[in-house]
Amino acid sequence: MSRTELAGESFLHWDTPASARWSQPTKGQVGLVYMFNLIVGTGALTMPKAFASAGWLVSLFLLVFLGFMSFVTTTFVVEAMAAANAQLRWKRMENHQEDDDSSSAASDSDSRVQDSYERAEQRPILSVQRRGSPNLFEITDRVEMGQMASMFFSKVGVNLFYFCIIIYLYGDLAIYAAAVPFSLMQVSCATGNDSCGVEADTKHNDTDLCWGPLRRGDVYRVYLAVFTLLLGPFTFFDVQKTKYLQILTSLMRWVAFAIMIVLALVRIGRGRGEGHPPLADLSGVRNLFGVCVYSFMCQHSLPSLLTPVSSKRHLTRLVLLDYVLILAFYGLLSFTAIFSFRGDSLLDMYTLNFASCDIVSVAAVRFFLGLFPVFTISTNFPIIAVTLRNNWKTLFHREGGTYPWVVDRVVFPTITLVPPVLVAFCTHDLESLVGITGAYAGTGIQYVIPAFLVYLCRKDTQLALGPRAANKHRSPFHHTFWVGFVLLWAFSCFFFVTANIILSETKI
Repeated sequence: MSRTELAGESFLHWDTPASARWSQPTKGQVGLVYMFNLIVGTGALTMPKAFASAGWLVSLFLLVFLGFMSFVTTTFVVEAMAAANAQLRWKRMENHQEDDDSSSAASDSDSRVQDSYERAEQRPILSVQRRGSPNLFEITDRVEMGQMASMFFSKVGVNLFYFCIIIYLYGDLAIYAAAVPFSLMQVSCATGNDSCGVEADTKHNDTDLCWGPLRRGDVYRVYLAVFTLLLGPFTFFDVQKTKYLQILTSLMRWVAFAIMIVLALVRIGRGRGEGHPPLADLSGVRNLFGVCVYSFMCQHSLPSLLTPVSSKRHLTRLVLLDYVLILAFYGLLSFTAIFSFRGDSLLDMYTLNFASCDIVSVAAVRFFLGLFPVFTISTNFPIIAVTLRNNWKTLFHREGGTYPWVVDRVVFPTITLVPPVLVAFCTHDLESLVGITGAYAGTGIQYVIPAFLVYLCRKDTQLALGPRAANKHRSPFHHTFWVGFVLLWAFSCFFFVTANIILSETKI
C-alpha cells in the first residue's frame, strides 16, 4: 500500500457522524446538520469561562471574526477537494486512453507506442471535456486531507502536515484525558462533602480534602489512572462500528446544551443573574483565541462530511448558513453563562456550574450535566487515539515496507498514549489546554494548511488542466489576497500568543 493510500485513510475525525462517512448520498440539509454536530463539541464547554475572562465585547468581536476566518478556509478546503477530484478523474481518463491506444496498436513498434503515449500526455484537457465527459471538478471521490497533502505538497510539506496533525491530536487526547477525571473528581468530591452538590461560587484547590484523608488532587489522579487502564488498551487495537455511540453522544450533547441554556435563561429571568462581565480584558484574549479556534475546527473532516452530500449546487451557501447558526449558538450559550454566573465562579467545564441545588433542584439533572463530559469524551477517546496511532504509522511509512510486530503493536500505541496521559497527570487546567492546542496546532490546521492547499492546488490545476479549467466549487475568496491575508493572520496570532505566554511567565 502506498503512502498516498495510507494518507487518505489515516485521518478520519472522531466526531464525524457515522452517517456522513458512509457511501450513500445525503441531502444538503442533512449535511448541514452533520457539520453543525461536528463543529459544536467539547470546546464549547470551555467557551463561557474564556468569554468572562476576556470581556463580552472583545469576545463577541473575536468570535465573529474567527468564525468568518474559519468559513474562508473551509471554502479553501472545498475548492482543494474539487481540484483533487478533477486531477484523479483526469488521470483515470488518461489511463483509459492509454489502455485503448495500447490495445489498438499492439503490433506497433516500441517507438510508436512511446510516441502515442507522449501525444496522450500533451492532449489538452478542454478537448476531452468538450466531448461530453462529466464535470471534472465534481466532488464524488472522498479525498482526505492527507491525500490532498500528498498530491499538492512537497515531501517536506507532507511531513510538516502530519506533524501539525499529530500535535493537534496529542492536544485533543490531553484535553480528553484531563476532562473526564476532572469531571468525576468534581462530582464525587461534591457528593462526598455535600449531598446537594458543589456550590457554583466555590473555588477549590487540589490540596482540599475530598474523601477522608484523600485530597482532591489525589482523587483526580486516581480517576486518571482508572481512565487510562480502562480506555488506554483500545489504542492497541482498531476501533470500528461506532455509529450508535456517535448517535447516542450527539443526542446527549444537545440535551445537555439545551438544559444549560434554558436554566441560565430562567436564572436571569428570575433576577438571580450574578454576572457582570467587563467590556474588555486583554489578559484573557490568549485563551479566548485558542478556545474559539478549537471550537470552529472542522476543516480536517470536510472530505468525510461533504463528499456524501448528493446535491452540491449550493454547497457554499449551506456552509455559510451553518456558520451563522453556530455563531448564534455559541453566542447564546456564552452570553447566558457570563450574565448568569460571576466570572470568577465559572468553571473550566461549564457543565459543572450546574451541580448546585440552588441552580438545579433535580438531582438527576445535576448528575447528568456533571457527568455529561464523561460519557461523550470516553466514547471518543479510543477513536482519536487510534487516529493518532495511524498518523504516526503513515508519517514513517516507506514504500513497500512493513513494520515489525513490536513496533506496530507496541511502540506506536505506546508513544500515542503515554504523552497525553503525562500532560493530564501534570495539569487539569482545561481552559489552558484547549487554548494552547487551538492557538498552535489549531492555527496550523484551520489556517495555514488550507491556505497552502488552495494556493498550490490552483497552480497545479493550471499546469495539469490548463488555465481555462473552471473549478465549479471555487472559493468566493478566490483572489490571492485572501490566501496571503489568512497566512498573515495565522502567523500574527502565533507570535501574539507566544509573546503573551512569555510575558505571563515573566510576570509570574
